[in-house]
Amino acid sequence: MNSVNWHPTKFQMDKLVEANQEPFVADEYIERLVWRTPGGGSRGGPEAFDPKRLLEEFVNHIQELQIMDERIQRKVEKLEQQCQKEAKEFAKKVQELQKSNQVAFQHFQELDEHISYVATKVCHLGDQLEGVNTPRQRAVEAQKLMKYFNEFLDGELKSDVFTNSEKIKEAADIIQKLHLIAQELPFDRFSEVKSKIASKYHDLECQLIQEFTSAQRRGEISRMREVAAVLLHFKGYSHCVDVYIKQCQEGAYLRNDIFEDAAILCQRVNKQVGDIFSNPETVLAKLIQNVFEIKLQSFVKDQLEECRKSDAEQYLKNLYDLYTRTTNLSSKLMEFNLGTDKQTFLSKLIKSIFISYLENYIEVETGYLKSRSAMILQRYYDSKNHQKRSIGTGGIQDLKERIRQRTNLPLGPSIDTHGETFLSQEVVVNLLQETKQAFERCHRLSDPSDLPRNAFRIFTILVEFLCIEHIDYALETGLAGIPSSDSRNANLYFLDVVQQANTIFHLFDKQFNDHLMPLISSSPKLSECLQKKKEIIEQMEMKLDTGIDRTLNCMIGQMKHILAAEQKKTDFKPEDENNVLIQYTNACVKVCAYVRKQVEKIKNSMDGKNVDTVLMELGVRFHRLIYEHLQQYSYSCMGGMLAICDVAEYRKCAKDFKIPLVLQLFDTLHALCNLLVVAPDNLKQVCSGEQLANLDKNILHSFVQLRADYRSARLARHFS
Repeated sequence: MNSVNWHPTKFQMDKLVEANQEPFVADEYIERLVWRTPGGGSRGGPEAFDPKRLLEEFVNHIQELQIMDERIQRKVEKLEQQCQKEAKEFAKKVQELQKSNQVAFQHFQELDEHISYVATKVCHLGDQLEGVNTPRQRAVEAQKLMKYFNEFLDGELKSDVFTNSEKIKEAADIIQKLHLIAQELPFDRFSEVKSKIASKYHDLECQLIQEFTSAQRRGEISRMREVAAVLLHFKGYSHCVDVYIKQCQEGAYLRNDIFEDAAILCQRVNKQVGDIFSNPETVLAKLIQNVFEIKLQSFVKDQLEECRKSDAEQYLKNLYDLYTRTTNLSSKLMEFNLGTDKQTFLSKLIKSIFISYLENYIEVETGYLKSRSAMILQRYYDSKNHQKRSIGTGGIQDLKERIRQRTNLPLGPSIDTHGETFLSQEVVVNLLQETKQAFERCHRLSDPSDLPRNAFRIFTILVEFLCIEHIDYALETGLAGIPSSDSRNANLYFLDVVQQANTIFHLFDKQFNDHLMPLISSSPKLSECLQKKKEIIEQMEMKLDTGIDRTLNCMIGQMKHILAAEQKKTDFKPEDENNVLIQYTNACVKVCAYVRKQVEKIKNSMDGKNVDTVLMELGVRFHRLIYEHLQQYSYSCMGGMLAICDVAEYRKCAKDFKIPLVLQLFDTLHALCNLLVVAPDNLKQVCSGEQLANLDKNILHSFVQLRADYRSARLARHFS
């Protein structure tokens, strides 16, 4: 059997299929072989099993597999040899192709060099031809110009180019060249012909401009472009541009807003100017310059000159509005191509319009702000029927003030303001609004180098009228209106001044941060403004502290009057010890009611930590007053119980302060009052209790001495 052309039998094909199954498992293969062999499996039971036949089948099968293996191996070897032979033939063919490719590439290089050589020759030949042709063309052109020049010499223009109106373009080209030639000729010999050429030059120029004007009115862009290209070499080209600019603006300003009209005009021209002129950016820049220097400048002058001297407020508003709208228009025009430095170009145009108004802007601004602020304040005081009084400073006035602060002596009568604080939030809002508008105008209208200095000037005016003329005056008036501490039924309205002053301070500080800081943040004026603000606030706070301190003294004085008027000696040493029906004294009730009212007023008048600070000071003084007040009386057993009830009520009142120190002081005072009623034998034990153990023995002794039985019970022995 030929191994290469070997074709397996069906049996052998089955064996090949089984052997090539993936994965191949020998045990399973043998099991299948056994199962197919008669007498080799379990079919028919043990009696049907034939080991000899099974062995014979195994031997035959192994022989067949060996034969199959040998044949397949020979076929594989044959195919490998055939594959190697084909690989060698393919490699040989590739080498031949590479050699052919190298030959082709060499031919290509030779062809390229030849083409380059030919091209060089052609260029050289072209240069030679051009060198011969150019003088010839110039000679022909010179001959034509001489012919036309002769016609001007003869005084009769016969050529069709001068008589045919449709050839105006060619005529313009010729006359422009003749005009240049005529400039070089001596005047004495050629004056007449030079005059004729100049006259014809002027006539053609006028015709071209007229043609351009007509084409623009008809909207013929292509014709306008042709005429503009011809006029480009004439002296009257600028006049052509002027005509175009003038006609563009005809009917352009129909709305009430000239700035919007100007923006629309420039946008429309920007779209078509490139299709007409060879230098569109120059033409558009000239249009914009014309709009600014003629239309806008005239409009601005009409708007400002009318109210410049008569109405400063309207003048500043108009100036700010016009300048803002002009700069907004400039921003829109920045989108167009106006040349290399359009920012500088537009800035100069704006400056040319407003320079006469911006030079003295800050003087007008500060003058108006001062007069407006003074008017706002005066109108307020007039509404109150109040004549501002002069606040004395220095010398005797300061000496009186310091003595009054330290001693509370009545150095002259206090001023009765009938509860008026002379602080108005409406006035403050008006002043801040005027200043805010001034800051906005300053930001817009000031030169960047002058901006911090101008903003500082506006700030000083705000300080003068808001802080000094209004707030400081109200504080001085409020201080003068605080009665002495021994006054009865005093109206302590200074806390209302404090409340309104705090609100105004917040508004003032907000405007400082929101409107002034951005204008001076990067300049030396920042530290100057911060220092001025600090000085003003410190001055105000000092006066507020003085007023609050004196108000607290008046509160304590009022409590003293209540205690002096309502507290009787018999309250704590009643004649009938068994007939005491009250829980606490009438003086205690009235003092507590007064204190609660003042605490509520303090909480409503202040904010933040200031509330706690003032309440703590009032609480300490309140405690000192009650402590000293209790030491003025002698206490029976029942009177001591009543005193304890009073102090308990005072302590309950002290809880409203929500200040731990004040509550602790009254807790200690309550413990001290227990010494007034404790049994003599238990006195020493109570004195060593938790709340009294840290107190000085002299304080404990002083309270025990207030007992009516101090001598009879010989209580002094407990402190010896």
